Amino acid sequence: MANPFRPADNMVLPMTKKERTEDAFRAGIIEDHRPWGRFRRYPHEDAGSIKIITINPGGVLSYQYHDRRDEFWIVLDPGLEMTVGDKVFSPAADDEIFIPRGTPHRAQNRGTAPARVMEIWIGRSEESDIVRLKDDYGRR
Repeated sequence: MANPFRPADNMVLPMTKKERTEDAFRAGIIEDHRPWGRFRRYPHEDAGSIKIITINPGGVLSYQYHDRRDEFWIVLDPGLEMTVGDKVFSPAADDEIFIPRGTPHRAQNRGTAPARVMEIWIGRSEESDIVRLKDDYGRR
């Protein structure tokens, strides 16, 4: 008897809005190989901001979420520990992380040198679109 909680192998389930947004963003990433190496071009047409965040050794971002934007992080340096939702992990340089709006997240530097993340906002937003759940520096 088939398991009623498991979809049939040929059944296509509808994608969530998060999956559609992430898939659409990732589909727009272009990688090109050249004699000297490679580059990756990220879609920026819907980007509200593109910035590089530098976290000092021992530094930690607020545990926070955003109401009006998704974020796409590209890890530039080793040494970070990230929390996204209920997952805690240590990404490698060049890892790419999609953070859907409404998902609590933070990064902290566990290393001995400054570590950077490139952050792309997907959706129109502003710096004030931060709901801090925890902040080690007393900010609200």
